[in-house]
Amino acid sequence: MMEIIGYVSSILIGVSLGLIGSGGSILTVPVLVYLFSIDAVAATSYSLFIVGFTSAVGSVGYFKKGLVNIKTAVVFGIPSIISVFLTRAYIVPAIPKEVFAVGDFVVTKSILMMLLFAILMVAASYSMIKKDKKKKDTDFGPQKFNYPVILIEGAVVGLVTGLVGAGGGFLIIPALVLLSKLPMKEAVGTSLVIIAAKSLIGFFGEGGEAVIDWSLLAMVSAFATVGIFIGIYFSKKIDGAKLKPIFGWFVLLMGIYIIIKETLLK
Repeated sequence: MMEIIGYVSSILIGVSLGLIGSGGSILTVPVLVYLFSIDAVAATSYSLFIVGFTSAVGSVGYFKKGLVNIKTAVVFGIPSIISVFLTRAYIVPAIPKEVFAVGDFVVTKSILMMLLFAILMVAASYSMIKKDKKKKDTDFGPQKFNYPVILIEGAVVGLVTGLVGAGGGFLIIPALVLLSKLPMKEAVGTSLVIIAAKSLIGFFGEGGEAVIDWSLLAMVSAFATVGIFIGIYFSKKIDGAKLKPIFGWFVLLMGIYIIIKETLLK
C-alpha cells in the first residue's frame, strides 16, 4: 500500500516541476524515505537522478519553444555543477555516521540529512508562499550578467543540491529573474536545464556510498516523468503562480513534520 502511495506521489513530483518549475525535488526525498523506506543518505542520491532525469525530459519542450537561455544556463550552471560534484564526491562521504549527541539523543548522518532537508523545505515554502510583486513577463531590457553574484549563487545552489538531493529550483528561478533579467517562462525552462545537468552529474559523481536499487529508481523516475508531462499540459490551462502558495503551505507543513519526526518522535 505504501508503495502505491509512493508511486502516486512520484507523479506529483513531476506535476510540480512541470506546473510551477520548482518544488518537485522537495517532495522526492520524503517520498523515498517515508514511503519506500530508503535510507536518508541513499535517498539524496536517488533524488539527484530522479530530479535530474525528470528535469531533462521537461526541458525538451522549453527548448522547442525557444524558452531556454543557453548563455545563462552555462554561466550559472558551471559553478553549480562543480559544486554539486565536489559535494557528492567528498563532503557527503566525509560526514561521520554519528555526528554528535545531545544527552541520549544521537544525531546520525541520516537524521542530519533529514533535518537539513526539512530546513530547506521551510526556506523553500517561504519563497513559494510570499507574493511576487514582479509581473511575469515584463520587458527587462537587454540582458546583463552580475557575474560575481551569479557564480556565488550557482556554487551555493550546487552545495545545497549535493547535500540534500534537491534541485533547488526555488533558488534558481528567482536568481535567474533578478540577476540575469530573464522573463519568468524563460527562467523556468533555463532552470530545468541547470537542474538536469547538475543533478545528473552530481549523481554520477557519487562517492559510491549508496547501493542503488535500479529497478525502483527507474520506476519512480518513470512515474515522475509522466507527472511532468501532466504538469506541462496543465500549465497551459492553469496559472501556476496561483497554485504556488498552496503548494508552499503543504511544503511548510511537511518540513515541520520531518523536524518533529526526526527529533521529538525518535
